[in-house]
Amino acid sequence: MTNQVEVLRIISKLKPEVIIHAAAYTAVDECEYEQKKAFEVNSLGAFHVGIAAKNVGAKMVYISTDYVFDGDKTSPYVEEDQPNPKNVYGMSKWLGEQLVQLTLEELYVVRTSWLYGSCGKNFVKTMLKLAEQKQEIKVVDDQIGSPTYTKDLADVIMQIIGKSYGVYHVSNTGSCSWYTFAKHIFKQAGFDPYLIQPTTTEAYGALAPRPAYSVMAHKSLEKEKLEVPRRWEEAVKEFIKEELRRD
Repeated sequence: MTNQVEVLRIISKLKPEVIIHAAAYTAVDECEYEQKKAFEVNSLGAFHVGIAAKNVGAKMVYISTDYVFDGDKTSPYVEEDQPNPKNVYGMSKWLGEQLVQLTLEELYVVRTSWLYGSCGKNFVKTMLKLAEQKQEIKVVDDQIGSPTYTKDLADVIMQIIGKSYGVYHVSNTGSCSWYTFAKHIFKQAGFDPYLIQPTTTEAYGALAPRPAYSVMAHKSLEKEKLEVPRRWEEAVKEFIKEELRRD
């Protein structure tokens, strides 16, 4: 992605009709000291893909994040709200949004949040591993967002393609803190939720600042008469069942 010549060569060879651009540097804390890498991948990399998409006449879906917002609201963020990221990761993704919007008209910017799924590392998998150790865990209770199952995100993206271009917020419905999320994971997997103790963002001491509130409304989906994703609790329950079956 960071090599524009290679991106143009590969996309020109493949000639896709649609590019779903999911690649990103998503290690939020690491982005704070790997700033060059964050902007090269999340901003310039997206720009390269956007240019390549335009060259072959492809539509593009750019996956972005709730972390483009500062978290100062107390009601769900709508697509028209002005981004104001608090960390390098959020800034690099917002710049990516702007660059692809300047490059390409046939574009869907899909902001999502708190992703988990069968591939790669994520919060749900981490909690399940920690649960097996049966040790007390401290989890932040003053950041509120919407956990999102990658399966549900993928389903909605496929429905968005062919609809009006623009910005879409796609997350599972409802909201919770990381602490509430963790307790729900433990309960669904049959572990003792009282092993989890709440803590504050300040006490936890993560390197990158996070938005205290990053719940997103689904106005664009509703406008296009698309079904809003199911409740986050239901999605987590299904995912954990599948994970336990896989083990």
